[in-house]
Amino acid sequence: MLQTVNFCGLTVTRLILGANPFGGYSHQNPARDREMVAYYTVDRIIETWGRAEAAGINTMITNNESPHVVQAVREYLSGGGKLQWVAQVNCRLQPDMERALDEAVEIGCKALYIHGGQVDNLFCRKDEDTLRRWCNHARSLGAPVGCAGHTPEAHLWVDALDITDFHAVPFFTCGSIHNGEGEKFSLSDMFRAVACIKEIQQPCIGYKIMGAGRIDPRMAFEYAYESIKPGDVVNVGMHRGDNDNMVEENVALAREFLSRATTHED
Repeated sequence: MLQTVNFCGLTVTRLILGANPFGGYSHQNPARDREMVAYYTVDRIIETWGRAEAAGINTMITNNESPHVVQAVREYLSGGGKLQWVAQVNCRLQPDMERALDEAVEIGCKALYIHGGQVDNLFCRKDEDTLRRWCNHARSLGAPVGCAGHTPEAHLWVDALDITDFHAVPFFTCGSIHNGEGEKFSLSDMFRAVACIKEIQQPCIGYKIMGAGRIDPRMAFEYAYESIKPGDVVNVGMHRGDNDNMVEENVALAREFLSRATTHED
């Protein structure tokens, strides 16, 4: 198994398998989105999780709203799949956030976090009460609760409220696409994200470390593991349609650079 950390009471490998490619969220273009959805059938998603298990990953993240991805999660967990599921929870397809949170726990998530677009919107309105209500409800279900969000400012606002157990921080703000600004990836975002991760004392999940395929994987893994805190992890989506061995190759990169990071810390 890859190097692990105690992440809010869970033993989590410092590389988590993400799921944006499963749902067709390429952050590139609509044709690329369709390509990913066509490739990632339920069976192929489950196969990818099996390969992640074999390669040394013990945790996955998916959203709760792409129907075929949710179906895959249900089949995988009920079939004895070993990866821990961290749910990214939205409520666009549910009556309310509380019901969406309930369902994620019912399916079998071990931790969950509020979708970044939802947190972005609450941050813009400074709607502390709604976010506090959601997080309190999630905590009442017995799962560690976190928040995503696409800007350092949103995360620092959430952190000051002292209502979460962890944060999911992107290395790129993506525009933010959730505020209607389109797909914008600026390298300067990475430095601001790392500064935010280091300022937040709670454990963090760093994601979009490759800028949705815009950055060389070796460079991305090296920078991420040298920059985040020792108790933090990274979440990487992997489109095997580009390279069938992507899971195994990314695990090898993580193993290499985690070894270097540990040596530097010592």
